[in-house]
Amino acid sequence: MGLLKKILPLRTQATLYLRWFGFSKIPLLLYVRPSVVLLNDAKVIVRIPFRRRTKNHLKSMYFGALAIGADCAGGLIAMQQIRASKEPVALIFKSLHADFLKRAEGDVLFTCTQGREISALVAEAIQTGERVEMPLKIIATVPSKFEDEPVAVFTLVLSLKNKKDEIPVTS
Repeated sequence: MGLLKKILPLRTQATLYLRWFGFSKIPLLLYVRPSVVLLNDAKVIVRIPFRRRTKNHLKSMYFGALAIGADCAGGLIAMQQIRASKEPVALIFKSLHADFLKRAEGDVLFTCTQGREISALVAEAIQTGERVEMPLKIIATVPSKFEDEPVAVFTLVLSLKNKKDEIPVTS
């Protein structure tokens, strides 16, 4: 595995990780075939391809596929920060709000630029041991049709908790 990390670009590693996570934990993620366009400490861009699997009856992207893209963008950057911390921090989204502005009739890019804020939230969860929350803004664009103009804007409330001190429940 160490050799692959040296050979593969970070975005390819992140795409493989996202698809493995989908395969092993959330098969619906794998079904829509997300890929990572950019991933660094500050920003992530995830692409959901526009194909038969992600279309609705109006030949635009199904809102469920759009929600998956927003989930992947916010979740991936948070998971990267958690993995770097090497602490058992639980991640979940507490709520989702979406504004659909235009029909997404092409590959959709989901962008989250709050990586540094998420990093601080992970550190707070680890330090306090308490559940901490923060709203994440995810912007969805279709560059092939609308360049950088949003087709949808998502707000997901990220909720984190350090599981290190939790006592397992036995039956």
